[in-house]
Amino acid sequence: MKRIYKSIFLTTSLSLFVVFSCNKDIDFTEELKPLTPANLDANAENWEPIDATVLTLDKIIAIVETSTPKVFNPPAAITSDAYKAELTAIKDAQRNLTSEQMKIIEYWSGGGVLRWNQILRELVARFNLPPAPKADGTYPAPDAENPFADPNFPFANPPYSARAYSYVSVAQYEALKAAWHYMYLYNRPSPSKNDPEIKSLVPETDLPSYPSHDAVLSGVSVEMLKLLFPAAIEEITLRAADQRNAALWSGKASSSDISAGLALGKSVANQFITRARGDGMGAALGTKPQWQALADTAIKHGEIPWISLETPMRPPMLPFFGLRKTGVSNGVKAWRMTTQDIIDQRPTPPPSTSSAEMKAEVEEVKYYANYLTRDRLSIVHKWADGVGTYTPPGHWNDIAAEYIRDANYSEVRAARAFALLNMALHDAAVACWDTKYFYFNPRPAQLDASIKTGTGIPNFPAFTSGHSTFSGSAATVLSYLFPQHEDYFQAEATEASLSRLYGAIHYRTDVEVGLVHGQTVGGFTVSFALTDGADD
Repeated sequence: MKRIYKSIFLTTSLSLFVVFSCNKDIDFTEELKPLTPANLDANAENWEPIDATVLTLDKIIAIVETSTPKVFNPPAAITSDAYKAELTAIKDAQRNLTSEQMKIIEYWSGGGVLRWNQILRELVARFNLPPAPKADGTYPAPDAENPFADPNFPFANPPYSARAYSYVSVAQYEALKAAWHYMYLYNRPSPSKNDPEIKSLVPETDLPSYPSHDAVLSGVSVEMLKLLFPAAIEEITLRAADQRNAALWSGKASSSDISAGLALGKSVANQFITRARGDGMGAALGTKPQWQALADTAIKHGEIPWISLETPMRPPMLPFFGLRKTGVSNGVKAWRMTTQDIIDQRPTPPPSTSSAEMKAEVEEVKYYANYLTRDRLSIVHKWADGVGTYTPPGHWNDIAAEYIRDANYSEVRAARAFALLNMALHDAAVACWDTKYFYFNPRPAQLDASIKTGTGIPNFPAFTSGHSTFSGSAATVLSYLFPQHEDYFQAEATEASLSRLYGAIHYRTDVEVGLVHGQTVGGFTVSFALTDGADD
């Protein structure tokens, strides 16, 4: 079931341990049952790192234990006066809980990983708005240094959103693995297990509480989202505070558990923020001379180059998110694919724009444009995922969330599932955008102006279909995670792919080749997952 998570503006206190909250605007439309993990995954610290050049367990241990000042110290004994005072504070808080605070506890009880994924999808939808043209016909570019300007930063288009989903998910996963290491190292029981007067207001487990994994998740998520969506910094910060408060009020964590977890989460986020600042995203837009060079190359090869069909003509969407042919550096860094992998797996050329085969493909597109049945139109609308939505990568996150929820995964295993999915979607964006701008192929309506599309025409070249590549990669990863549902995932991917042909914005070659390309891209992530130790 596809949903758009509504905008949420929070007014809770920023304080970590405030007992009274004036939050009245939390949207509970996406309900989650309280999480009772099927398995605590006590060995998660041993699962392989996503990117050993960014973070390994040894590196985070070094950061925690050798930094000055230290990130956090070993916990005080549960018999100490300091810890007993923390327990007293929890009991005082529980005696004064309001209905609004109980709603906050309930909201976060369904699992922080799932909740942050919902929040991220909502942010993407809200910021997925292309800049409007100025009076002179030019388009302003969002500025990360001035995120509240017009247009707001970011424009969360499909490549940007794929990158955002991946960074948040991967950082959460690595942070939770680090939390699992320290939780089982110190093995401090949760407050509700240390004091019978403290109620457990969420399902109890045997997970140790120091550092609080909820606070770890809060810390890593807030720092990554502040980087990716700086215009929403206040809302993000308030959400993170709510999660930490929920852990305290529910009897899961004490103040020292939470302080240590917050510090650990932020330390992990810093490693991924460094990666993000140097991953090539800053050069993904390119310049006018570079855009012209792409068109000139297509003309040199005897092809009709892609042009923007918007009025006024809009600059191409992130032409150098994939590999750059006109510059000296590569495109945005992938997770599981190397630059050579992307080149080696790049699809062979589409039909020439002057060929009989292309003429036949245009005629097929025109047929679907002229005979858009009710059933095909519903498929077009189902998979449109255009402006103001959470984009195709978000659509697949939404699909995945229901299976992750129903599997009752532990927080660390849920984070792994989203990390695998979103690494594949990010790599699909890099590989697809490389292909699009390598061939610079025109859209059907450019070759035949009589074609009336059933959905908006994206502002980038046709070959290959982004929806198809995203869907192929996502279905491949989800089929690995939930093999009993493989037929469903593959059918959804095929339907998403065909929706672009039915909507008359892609040729059959675009969607068929894109789907296979996406499956290949997803295979790189699955190959990693099969040997990362989580299935042992």
